[in-house]
Amino acid sequence: MPSTARQNPAVASRPPASIREPDGGQTMLDKELRSMIGQVKDGRMDRRAFIQRLAAVGLTAPLANQILALGGVAMAEGVSTYKPTKRGGGGALKLLWWQGPTLLNPHFATGTKDQDGSRLFYEPLACWDPDGNMKLVLAAEIPSIQNGGLAADGKSVTWKLKPGVKWHDGKPFTADDVVFNWEYAKDPATSAVTIATYRDIVVEKVDDLTVRILFNKPTPFWADAFVGAPNTIIPKHLFADYKGAKSREAPNNLSPVGTGPYKFLEFKPGDLVRGELNPDYHMPNRPYFDTLEMKGGGDAVSAARAVIQTGEYDFGYNIQVEDDVLLRLEKGGKGKAIYAVGGDTEFIALNFTDPNTEVDGERSSMKTKHPLFSDPAIRKALAMLVDREAVKKVIYGRAGRTTANFLNGPEKFVSKNTSWEFSIEKASKMLDDAGWKPGADGIREKDGKKLKLLYQTSINGPRQKTQAIVKQACQKAGIDVELKSVVASVFFSSDAGNPDIYPKFYADMEMFQIPMSQPDPSQHMRRYMSANVATKENKWQGQNFPRYVNKEYDDTILAAEGEMDPVKRAALYIKANDILIGDTVFIPVQHRLKVEAAANNLVCVVSGWANETDNLFDWYREV
Repeated sequence: MPSTARQNPAVASRPPASIREPDGGQTMLDKELRSMIGQVKDGRMDRRAFIQRLAAVGLTAPLANQILALGGVAMAEGVSTYKPTKRGGGGALKLLWWQGPTLLNPHFATGTKDQDGSRLFYEPLACWDPDGNMKLVLAAEIPSIQNGGLAADGKSVTWKLKPGVKWHDGKPFTADDVVFNWEYAKDPATSAVTIATYRDIVVEKVDDLTVRILFNKPTPFWADAFVGAPNTIIPKHLFADYKGAKSREAPNNLSPVGTGPYKFLEFKPGDLVRGELNPDYHMPNRPYFDTLEMKGGGDAVSAARAVIQTGEYDFGYNIQVEDDVLLRLEKGGKGKAIYAVGGDTEFIALNFTDPNTEVDGERSSMKTKHPLFSDPAIRKALAMLVDREAVKKVIYGRAGRTTANFLNGPEKFVSKNTSWEFSIEKASKMLDDAGWKPGADGIREKDGKKLKLLYQTSINGPRQKTQAIVKQACQKAGIDVELKSVVASVFFSSDAGNPDIYPKFYADMEMFQIPMSQPDPSQHMRRYMSANVATKENKWQGQNFPRYVNKEYDDTILAAEGEMDPVKRAALYIKANDILIGDTVFIPVQHRLKVEAAANNLVCVVSGWANETDNLFDWYREV
């Protein structure tokens, strides 16, 4: 069985920490090395692989063995403390996703919930652990310069696939499936949300168990395509006839046949997903649970109560609940809140087009400009009317951090150039100076236009309370704000016919968060390039929902994606963040920690850099 070693691609060719200059953060020996030792302890990396990894960066085998001993790992070959010693036997795992999946094809997943549901059955080549290191899934090894997987010029990466992996219907998983997913996603007629990841690369089959990805320029972050929950792999033999314009007609969009630890049983969109143990799963002693249920619907508070207080469910997703409520539930309950630090940001996005004017059957059309936000003074004033400290204190507590940035991690990409301030007085003066004067009704106006805004978000307690805080400040500054709350299952739906989905953005402002699904900003920041605008033509699958167009931003992202020098690359992403903040495309509300609810006896691996279901094969119950 191939090793399941994890490796951060940025560390693939680093020298040992003893000969590296300090970078202000944790070194390999006090972070990445500890993570590797933990992997040996829990059985996901064998000692031989550990020694080989350290040898690749210049450490001898005796020293590697000594490090293991100091880390508490027994010296005998094959010793492991990973508890499950057989596949199955763990009974039912009951998950509560109060935003239930609406489809089960990762290439059409407009919301995280759809990625999470798809990930129950489909798998990527690798995923991310809580420390932001790569962990093998369908790949046999993590590409590196040492093993020949990474080209020195950064223009190609070669992945070797695990032998013997089968789709749930018994067909073999091969390189043909990987190549097909590239062809499928890059075809504009498919209207895949993953097109931005795949359209500018070439994927070629080397042999049945090897694929090579070719980049059109040096690519420092190569672990994007086929990595993590957003980039899981669907089977060619079931989707080949539905590539392009027929993509939405595929029966398996709702009945997945994957390679994962659980096989599909039932799907009721927005309500329920059920699966059962895959007896042919390619990882040893996994999965632990015999059956799996993901229940959708309800709200965050009821989900927290059903896990923490009553124990009806084992795990609750995205428990965006006021901290004082969680603290009360935890007292004497059957579960607890768990946290994971990543780069997730709760933000208010501003619409750069007119949501109230229809052009060729499309509102928020790129052929329009927003009648109010075209004045940057209004955008900047709004940023000063969001009391981030009050939001943290009253709502988020342990789960929030105030921030002036849209990009809040990893740390080396976080800008120190920005700042935020809450001041109704300064915001009012800014509007006065721009000619927006209070009318007889107290609402500011200019040239016959009233400062009236529609501010929408999904329904949950913290978001409605945040809306109320912002509305109150805006009213004091002479801005009339109408609040709109949309049921989460609708707001994050992939239903192109629904006017209330967030990509259509039929409002002036909208608030939510887009999780960072990898410990690199490339995918996260690429969303807001001009080429990715959400439009009727692409069925609103484009990820640039604010309809923001800025050539300097585009050029900065393109430069960052081809910059091999890590210091220069970080500076470019900091510049991109500063452009978004300077233009007030987003108003950051909080740097949010992931908050989940888990039964006291559930051992669950949750990463701030991955979707909640990305490490599900490692979950088990302590008995």
